[in-house]
Amino acid sequence: MPEKPDIRRVAQIARLKLSDQEVHKFSKDLESILEAFHDLENVHTSGVKPSFQPIETKNVLRKDKVEESLTQEQALSNAKNKEKGFFRGPKVT
Repeated sequence: MPEKPDIRRVAQIARLKLSDQEVHKFSKDLESILEAFHDLENVHTSGVKPSFQPIETKNVLRKDKVEESLTQEQALSNAKNKEKGFFRGPKVT
């Protein structure tokens, strides 16, 4: 079992100012977290392939391919706000 955590040292590294009450509370919390990690050390993992992802990652993007696109006139055909061949948006200040 790891040593009791020095919560004041952890707080100092994180640049936190903790009250005595907070130190007491967080000491208990950190102890239980460290105990959970200690329990994980006892899990039998021989033969298990190391993984950093819980699920398989794969590329879900499609290949880029050149396709015919709309003409400027077609793209602007349903636009209410257009000016000189472009979409017109609200004035930004």
